[in-house]
Amino acid sequence: MQPEEIRQVLLDILGGIVPDEDLSSLRDEVPFREQIELDSMDFLDFVMELRKQYRVQIPEEDYPQLGTMGGAVNYLVPLMKDVKAHA
Repeated sequence: MQPEEIRQVLLDILGGIVPDEDLSSLRDEVPFREQIELDSMDFLDFVMELRKQYRVQIPEEDYPQLGTMGGAVNYLVPLMKDVKAHA
């Protein structure tokens, strides 16, 4: 997957977790928690959806790298390089 495809995957997952939030203006460098209502359980749901949908294993010590859109995309690019985007 390319970075822009990963970004869309993340937006889709977040949209399912926080459906009332406007995700169109998420900034890459600002933590999700400062931009949308995302508590720690929501964040765990986010990580679990990545694992369930894309078989991506993310160790707990790496969770801080997923705190921003830019960080999450950069972290996932090598892990998802061979994953095909869902049609």
